[in-house]
Amino acid sequence: MSWDSIPYPAPASASARLGARGRRSERLRWLVARPELIGLMALTALLNLWNLGINGWANTYYSAAVRSMSTSWHDFLFASLDKTGLMTVDKPPLAFWVQALSVRVFGYHPLSVLVPEALMGVAAVALVYDMTRRMFGRVAGAVAGLAFALTPITVAIARHNNPDELLVLCCVAALWCTVRALETGRTKWLVLTGVCVGLGFETKMGVALFVVPGIAAAWLWSRWGATWRERLTTVRQLLAGGLAMVVVGGAWPLLVTLTPAADRPWISGTSDNSIWSLIFGYNGLGRVAGQTGGPGGGGGPGGGGFGGNNLFGGATGPFRLLQSALGDQAGWLLGFAVVAGLALLVVTRLRRRDPRTGWLMAVGGAFLVTAVVFSFSSGIFHPYYVSFLAPFAAALVGAGAGLMLPRSLGGASEDARAARVIAPLAVAAGVVAELVVLGELEGSLSWARPLLIGVAGACAVLLALSLPGRVRALVLAVAMAVLLAAPAAWAAETLGHATSSTFPAGGSATASIGGPGGGGGFGRGLGRGAQGGGFAPPQGGGFAVPPQSGSASGFAPPQSGGGFGPARSGGAFAAGGPGGFGGDSASLTAAIRYVEQHGGGTIGVSSQSSAAAVMVSSNADVAGLGGFSGRESSVSATWLAQEVAAGRLRWVIVDGTQGGRLPGDTRTGSQTAMNVVASTCRAVTLNTSGATLQMYDCQGRAAAILKAAKG
Repeated sequence: MSWDSIPYPAPASASARLGARGRRSERLRWLVARPELIGLMALTALLNLWNLGINGWANTYYSAAVRSMSTSWHDFLFASLDKTGLMTVDKPPLAFWVQALSVRVFGYHPLSVLVPEALMGVAAVALVYDMTRRMFGRVAGAVAGLAFALTPITVAIARHNNPDELLVLCCVAALWCTVRALETGRTKWLVLTGVCVGLGFETKMGVALFVVPGIAAAWLWSRWGATWRERLTTVRQLLAGGLAMVVVGGAWPLLVTLTPAADRPWISGTSDNSIWSLIFGYNGLGRVAGQTGGPGGGGGPGGGGFGGNNLFGGATGPFRLLQSALGDQAGWLLGFAVVAGLALLVVTRLRRRDPRTGWLMAVGGAFLVTAVVFSFSSGIFHPYYVSFLAPFAAALVGAGAGLMLPRSLGGASEDARAARVIAPLAVAAGVVAELVVLGELEGSLSWARPLLIGVAGACAVLLALSLPGRVRALVLAVAMAVLLAAPAAWAAETLGHATSSTFPAGGSATASIGGPGGGGGFGRGLGRGAQGGGFAPPQGGGFAVPPQSGSASGFAPPQSGGGFGPARSGGAFAAGGPGGFGGDSASLTAAIRYVEQHGGGTIGVSSQSSAAAVMVSSNADVAGLGGFSGRESSVSATWLAQEVAAGRLRWVIVDGTQGGRLPGDTRTGSQTAMNVVASTCRAVTLNTSGATLQMYDCQGRAAAILKAAKG
């Protein structure tokens, strides 16, 4: 035999290429074999991307931060709002890292910021489909994915630049990895679960941990062995996942902690410049139990603003998620989801060997923890928070649908009698929940009531009967189509108008904050002003939120700078006023012009929202020193003196009102430190449009500020 005749193996690189090509081909075949998934992803992409540019810069607060982060790696690392690196945003950086990297590649444009969010929404729907399909079949997966994709707040948040879309994706990915871990028993999937939760923490802090109790319980209960060796292995695997979560989630807070305060921005939302205060306080327990002096806490019985009502999310209680600003966002299918979860509990009886038990504990646990916390949180609670609940509810809805069909028809039912009990109860609960939600919409979607009562009610009765398999599948399909019709129509309406800049909401143009007849915000659940829009006492002492449905900047017309602004009369807090939180944009523009003509330098104002508006429009060198609205952060005069001495801050506009005050809000932000500036720095008076603006030049006054601070 000659050497030439010996069959040599293909080079390693060639084998790798062949293997990679084979894996890609296998994945493609898997996808093509599931046309329902392709359809789901196409539908979600259509909902998320259609007419996306109408939202403009969406939340200008975050868009301004992305602009700064895309031009400076220092600002990128610490999530600085302003380009001088004085103040961070009040959230961790991961979502804004994604957006800033997109801006670096494609340029600073609204779509560079918004398209990544929309694509995250598509990925989240695919994961919800697959984690439900794996346990309950393709029909269940398709129903779960469709219910999630058509949830109105899901559409709104995927078309926005708030960090919530990445939070949802990370936590859904964590549950998907958990399902894989329960299937295989492999440690790597638990480690990936921990990584995903950690990434969720780096996106929006503590809320990502809502999925952890269910995941831990599912793993320990399902994998608990008969011997101590098996049990130790189970615990060791869970600890590996927990360690991954802590390492990933704690990486950025640890970096901030170890960085000297002089070398990083002040942590917005704190009074002590500590990242841990932001985690456990402003973005932690403060959101649940209420913040001292904040508008959502301590203002009335139950700590909920006005007489037990949360300022943004309505009254707390067991039915909160169906009422006020929340029901039309993600409450449509909650009745169906709850019955489906209880049915699974009865069917599985939490038997360790039933693979559905682990799935129920993980997904149902995430649903239960989130629903309970959201229902009773008395701190600041924005309606769009329920976007986090939507995927868990949708997965339970899909599982319930799977329990209603036999395996021969793509379902997961093993007991026809149980299916005949579960189906009518779930459909009936879905009808009741939707009727409650519709009752909150003040006449919108009135066509859905007779459809629900007549058609869905009839389907519930028929599903209680012993029907041939295909007939049963047809009746169930009709019932689900009717239940999805109203949320689908409400979700589709989101595409026709700009989503509110600060408080995104799904539905019609009036569904965002303060709009008449809508499902979100102040207007509903708290009473209406004389014109039906928002919370506006006749004397103008509260909110006045005129609808701005045609404005891409949300509350305020584009020329006003966006955000909230103090009204010119009566001390009211009027969206669409002359400026953002804590400042008049026309006066701020004049101040910027003056500074450019007199040596330049950073201008400090009370509100980050005001600063953000001009940063987005003109890349101005402005920094908000009092937090988002001018009331959340309390920088010290000593810190101000240090920043002045370092040349990072020269000019300060002292706003004695700290911006428009929300009812019940007694916080003063950085007013004390700014008062020190007013007493020590050189006053500059500007006249703009008949108004007088007082600004202070602090160049060379660092020692005087420091002395006054210590005195």
